[in-house]
Amino acid sequence: MADAQPIRTGVPGLDEILAGGYPSNRVHLIEGKPGCGKTTLGLQFLLRGVEQGEAGLYITLSETKRELRAVAQNHGWSLDDLHIFELVPPELSLDPKQQQTLLYASDLELGETVQMAIQEIERVKPKRIVFDSLSEIRLLSQSPLRYRRQVLALKHFFLLHDATVLMLDDLTAEQDDLNLHSISHGVIRLEQTAALYGAERRRLRVLKMRGMKFEGGYHDFVIQKGGLVLYPRLVASEHDEGFPETQAASSGVPELDRLVGGGLDRGTSTLLIGPSGSGKSTLSAKYLCAALHRGERGLLITFDETRRILLKRSSGIGIDLEPFLASGQLELRQIDPARLSPGELSGLIRERVEAGAQMVVIDSLTGYLNAIPDEQYMLLQMHELLTYLNQQGVVTILVLAQHGMVGQMAAPVDLTYISDTVIMLRFFEAEGRIRRALSVIKKRTGFHEDSIREYAISSNGLRVGAPLVGFQGVLTGVPRFEGKADALFVGHAVE
Repeated sequence: MADAQPIRTGVPGLDEILAGGYPSNRVHLIEGKPGCGKTTLGLQFLLRGVEQGEAGLYITLSETKRELRAVAQNHGWSLDDLHIFELVPPELSLDPKQQQTLLYASDLELGETVQMAIQEIERVKPKRIVFDSLSEIRLLSQSPLRYRRQVLALKHFFLLHDATVLMLDDLTAEQDDLNLHSISHGVIRLEQTAALYGAERRRLRVLKMRGMKFEGGYHDFVIQKGGLVLYPRLVASEHDEGFPETQAASSGVPELDRLVGGGLDRGTSTLLIGPSGSGKSTLSAKYLCAALHRGERGLLITFDETRRILLKRSSGIGIDLEPFLASGQLELRQIDPARLSPGELSGLIRERVEAGAQMVVIDSLTGYLNAIPDEQYMLLQMHELLTYLNQQGVVTILVLAQHGMVGQMAAPVDLTYISDTVIMLRFFEAEGRIRRALSVIKKRTGFHEDSIREYAISSNGLRVGAPLVGFQGVLTGVPRFEGKADALFVGHAVE
């Protein structure tokens, strides 16, 4: 292998960020506070090498072999083919008969500690090394100058043996960070933050990688059974391959298709906005069901409803999604906003689109907004996500509930400017009944009706009536019907 050529990291998603992997035969610094996933990342790197027939060595001054094996067992890994060299008290060792000498790291002179590690490297001759952790070397060095010189000496030794090395640092003395940044070929920082409610959030950032282009910024990751999984930040401009122009997506309801100008155009996003109970989810399900009957693949992401209730509600209005779920044509994902990592949604959608999904429904963005309290961050992410989906020719339907049910209403976040089509749903009162009306207030890609149509939902499905006249105050959120009663549906039930 040529010098500094990328080698696989063993972490799904990280190779993409690093344009192939860690530069080989170089020393890389992996830093982060305890609990952010450094050990897991290091083990994945070594196990990837084992798969390729490369010898790996884990040098630990902070964790015992027993603890490392427990971590591996939790992930379903075997460390039998890895070399683990520990400098720990003997009472913590799993194997009291092991040949190597076990000493307290705190009782060793710095030179003796490093020399023992060097001897093990010369014995094993590994191609991949994880050194865990530099904080022990820092404590033994007792001065920043001595610490830097010792790490620099280790770096030169690693390079002489053509090894790719990850040095783990737990940031116990953050003021010394720059001492290592300048002598490391690459620097990757792992971070963990605790939300006010819900699971902790983890993210990764590549601070430095000499001689190569990498994807900057923060990238979300999770630690699950099987290891660390990274979700690269979506950059829409890198996925603009173009798509063939095809017929617009029909809802199967002629009056609704005429209202939106013939259907939803491929490669556009549609925002369904209205109060709770106005029929947004039903309308999106109608479009999705029509696409599935055409043989298209779909993805339905729900934040607010459980899978059981969603399927029961859809079945109750004549939309049976069960056969499409059983065949794999439709993927239904119920997501708990309290456990969602911001990058997971983009990663999930991208995975399904690359697998052939042609329609994506997100119901609703209100739940997603709760998962990302920072409104500006959500808007930037949604803009990037919708641009990507549009470039892939996907029909995207977004559901957003407005605050309130009648009277003046407000959306929790303004997504109208990044949506290509906006369909507004409203309640109105006429003839002593609560009725529903919908109208298209925006469509970037062509003509649409500027009329208002009544619609009704029943066990037989969705019915859209003829354009209504006599409405006043629709855009204020308090529509009033002043037309003739014979223009309305007789009642709620659709015969």
